[in-house]
Amino acid sequence: MTRPARGRLARYGFAEGDGGARAADLLGPDGLGLWRTEEQEPADESAAELLAALSRAADPDLALRQLHRMVEAERRATPTGPAAGADGTPPAGGSALIAALCDDPGLRRRLVAVLGASSALGDHLVANPEQWTVLRTAPDGLAPTADGTLDLALAGQLTAATQPVAVLRQAYRLALLRIAAADLTGGRGLEQTMAALSALADATLAAAYEIAVDELPEGTPRPRLAVVAMGKCGGDELNYVSDVDVIFVAADDADLAAGTTVAARLIGVCGLVAWPVDAALRPEGNRGPLVRTLASHLAYYQRWARTWEFQALLKARPAAGDLDLARQWTDALAPLVWRAAERPEAVSDVRAMRRKIIENIPPKELEREIKRGPGGLRDIEFAVQLLQLVHGRGDESLRAPGTIPALRALVTGGYVGRADGEALLRGYRFLRGVEHRLQLQALRRTHTVPTEPAALRWLAAALGYTATGGRSAVEAFRADWVAHATEVRRLHAKLLYRPLLESVARVPADGLRLTPEAARHRLEILGFADPAGALRHLQALTGGVSRTAAIQRTLLPVLLSEFADAPEPDRGLLNYRQVSDKLGSTPWYLRLLRDSGPVARRLARVLSSSRYAADLLAREPEALRLLAEESELAPRPREVLGEGFTAAAARHDDPVEATRAVRALRRRELVRIACADVLSRAGGLAPRPERGSSAAPLADVTAVGTALSDVTDATLAAALRTARAAHPALPGLRLAVIGMGRLGGYESNYLSDADVLFVYEPPAGADESAASAAAHHIAEELRRLLGMPAPDPPLGVDADLRPEGRQGPLVRSLAAYAQYYARWSKVWEAQALLRARFVCGDADLGARFTAMVDPVRYPADGLTREQVVEIRRIKARVENERLPRGADPATHTKLGRGGLADVEWAVQLLQLRHAGAHPALRGTRTLDALAAARDAGLVDPTDAAEMAAGWTLAAQVRNALMLVRGRAGDQLPRHGVELAGVVRLLGHDDPGEFLDEYLRTGRRSRAAMQRVMES
Repeated sequence: MTRPARGRLARYGFAEGDGGARAADLLGPDGLGLWRTEEQEPADESAAELLAALSRAADPDLALRQLHRMVEAERRATPTGPAAGADGTPPAGGSALIAALCDDPGLRRRLVAVLGASSALGDHLVANPEQWTVLRTAPDGLAPTADGTLDLALAGQLTAATQPVAVLRQAYRLALLRIAAADLTGGRGLEQTMAALSALADATLAAAYEIAVDELPEGTPRPRLAVVAMGKCGGDELNYVSDVDVIFVAADDADLAAGTTVAARLIGVCGLVAWPVDAALRPEGNRGPLVRTLASHLAYYQRWARTWEFQALLKARPAAGDLDLARQWTDALAPLVWRAAERPEAVSDVRAMRRKIIENIPPKELEREIKRGPGGLRDIEFAVQLLQLVHGRGDESLRAPGTIPALRALVTGGYVGRADGEALLRGYRFLRGVEHRLQLQALRRTHTVPTEPAALRWLAAALGYTATGGRSAVEAFRADWVAHATEVRRLHAKLLYRPLLESVARVPADGLRLTPEAARHRLEILGFADPAGALRHLQALTGGVSRTAAIQRTLLPVLLSEFADAPEPDRGLLNYRQVSDKLGSTPWYLRLLRDSGPVARRLARVLSSSRYAADLLAREPEALRLLAEESELAPRPREVLGEGFTAAAARHDDPVEATRAVRALRRRELVRIACADVLSRAGGLAPRPERGSSAAPLADVTAVGTALSDVTDATLAAALRTARAAHPALPGLRLAVIGMGRLGGYESNYLSDADVLFVYEPPAGADESAASAAAHHIAEELRRLLGMPAPDPPLGVDADLRPEGRQGPLVRSLAAYAQYYARWSKVWEAQALLRARFVCGDADLGARFTAMVDPVRYPADGLTREQVVEIRRIKARVENERLPRGADPATHTKLGRGGLADVEWAVQLLQLRHAGAHPALRGTRTLDALAAARDAGLVDPTDAAEMAAGWTLAAQVRNALMLVRGRAGDQLPRHGVELAGVVRLLGHDDPGEFLDEYLRTGRRSRAAMQRVMES
């Protein structure tokens, strides 16, 4: 054979070199007669078509060798020579097979595909040279049946045959041959191929069952024995070479002996015919009896079965033997299967089993295992099966034994997102396709992608990959494999470890079926005050057949349990409906609740615990995304807030629009802080790992006060920039905003106004009155912009702490402030200045203002006796006159005994008396100043601890009251749902015990305050 000839053959996909020479010999006149050696071309047009078909095989050389072997076997079987064709001429190549391949394109396509993809089936055809005829195209032009049925005459052959097992083996191989041919040529998709293989397994089991029964000793009654398919066979997703998992069930004790004999013989027959039968999924596994009665099975599953055994039963279905008995068995066990997920350990058991499977894979095979490895078929199956166990209790559409039908049902029911479901389906089909090709090659059980280059090239070709765009077929296959495995691994983790699963699993099965009667009964049990009203909300949310309603039906049983833990379950459900009405048609909303970590439970806790947070979410439903990650609930640093708010304002020329943008950002930050506060206390977030960590949730009242003050600072800074841009007169005018009161002390609460002073400094040479008027316009504009009606929470700007109060000018120059404080200020004004700090505007002017007031608020010689008496008098007056009529002084968080005002007055007295000599006391925060006084020996440590405890608890209760009520209020009630809400929000269980603790802490704080004030 000349080299050019080998080159011509190489274009048909045959190997060069020695392999090419061998191909020429097989194809030449002394072989198949398809190739003219001298002309270096096909013998005729039919030969060219056959060569083209061989070139399209997964392995052209293998297909050619197998075809040559079949022709040689044919010749040996017909030594007198093949029959002539219809026109009297001998068949091409002297072979009836070759002639048939030339005449029948369907046969040619099917047989060549099999020969190039499966050396094992090729060997079978060589050993049985007449069986290729089963692949012929029927006279009506249809392909041969490939549905997994055995030969119709098989039953008669089995009863008459002296060697029924051999007959069954031949019939099995013929059926397998038809299935493989249809699979390889696109006549059957993956699902049809798996179903056909499963049907073939059923038929084989049934035939083996009959063989085993026929072999029973004469006179032995036919036992009532059912063969139940499990695993892939039970799910109608069998592959080419796999153990067939079964469970044997006898009707009663009388059937056990004969039934065990039949079962054992069936296992032996199937092992000789096709594949091993594995009965290890039976109760007690290989240690248990091979056959049990129906009653024995039921007793075992009721008392002893573990979660994985119920998981395996998801795929159970009747396969052979007494099918009525098998159906009785599956019907009897079904209620147990669909209650298995309610076990406390069920979800963790399934996850642990998946981890155990991965751990048992040899390390060298881990990344090549398409079945058990990460990103493999088991990842998909376990995720689907866990979702079935949890959600299938209430939704019977999920009770499909097969992975693909179950996954489709999960997508249809809204339990898995459409995109996620499609990605898993693509991954499943790809991995199953790889598995089928690997197993078909040698009819050997394998799930490992080879590493040898030649084997990889064959696998890629068998899967239909070709070299394109400078990338080889192997590279294209590897790229797809990595992509599918990565996506499957990601989605497996997302679905299998979805926090919602544990919550749904804890809901009783009856609670998942939200029929009107069941829902009303469950609402009454859960403690809803108005079950009829709550039921209307549920019907509005879950009514209809839309995907949105389906997802709501999944979420609501869990959410109802969360709402039921709140003092007002009805309020939580109402809030949820309001948020859902606004966002229900938004694609991301329900997907976020279903898929994204603990969002659903966090949302339920927020909505049921806090009217304030619920109102904010109703105004800003997009902020719901913040609940997805704990890092999103951490307060933003002061610098980040300032830059973001100012940038938002700068994007608008209209001051009203600029302020709306700023207020919208403020609203979002309030949502962030309120949700973090609620969830930190209600157990929805992990404990704070480190104080001051930017990624940690809120954990204490001082952190809340700081976060809220930072948001107010940023809001004022952006509003000041906007107001100045609206009044650009007097370039060079300096203006600063000084924080006072709770804003100055970083102790703001959710509904605090911004207590401020406005200070300005005119440009050099400017008219004082013009500068004052310009500064006044800017301050008024700032207050107007932030006070305009809007859907955002208002921020009042209160300047009443300025000199002369409301009668004094809104804005003063630095010099005017200095003159006033030097000549006319009173001791209470010095006390108010203890919290003064620069907030925004001209930083240099702000620093000079605070330096100017330092001698006033930190007098070098402290206070005179008269000034101390004056402070005590004012304190008593405030306590008597400002406490609201009818208020309970024991539980009023601000003005009550041992509350905020008591501690703050005591600390401020210490600062006025001693901060001149002790610089550590010169801070605006109450607790920091109290700790400094303690460290300086100015207050007894026990008194300091009692006052700190009283202030902290009062501040916590005050914030909790605002969160629970959604409005301002300082009075802690002694009973009712508001008290229960505060108690729950602060992490306590018993309202009575909490109230006793509050009163006790207040008394101690009050006594410590009195000792400080009177010392």
